[in-house]
Amino acid sequence: MIKVLFICLGNICRSPMAEFVFRDLVNKRGLTKHFLIASAATSSEETGNPVHYGTRKKLAEYGISTEGKRAVRMTKADYEKYDYLLGMEEWNLRNMRRIAGSDPKKKIHRLLDFSDSPRDIADPWYTGDFDKTYNDILEGCQALLEHIIKEHKRYCSLRDQ
Repeated sequence: MIKVLFICLGNICRSPMAEFVFRDLVNKRGLTKHFLIASAATSSEETGNPVHYGTRKKLAEYGISTEGKRAVRMTKADYEKYDYLLGMEEWNLRNMRRIAGSDPKKKIHRLLDFSDSPRDIADPWYTGDFDKTYNDILEGCQALLEHIIKEHKRYCSLRDQ
């Protein structure tokens, strides 16, 4: 099983958006049984809060629900549990490394580092632009899934079902 954790500052906008977009992509490819997908925050400010209404509204446009998701904080144990820890911006990565203690296994990346145009994903909490955030996250999730499929085909039977 491939374990993926998406991480942002509060776990109410970007990382849950990535979690549910990635789940949708994985499901559409028939690969759900091969993945454990979750999201978390680097801060505890929003712990227990539901997904931001802007994220819920944007994902609903694509028939994607975030029902039941509540913000949680990344823990040091998450570093060992997950294969991929994906932050939305460089600041997230610094905080993720601080929480994990370091990154000796090179598991920590920005989501868009897997795309043809590596960059940060702006926080719609501040920008108000959930459309741009969605487009960036979709680009990153599609590139990540292709990377994982390619990488894991070498070692297992991960393929479209």
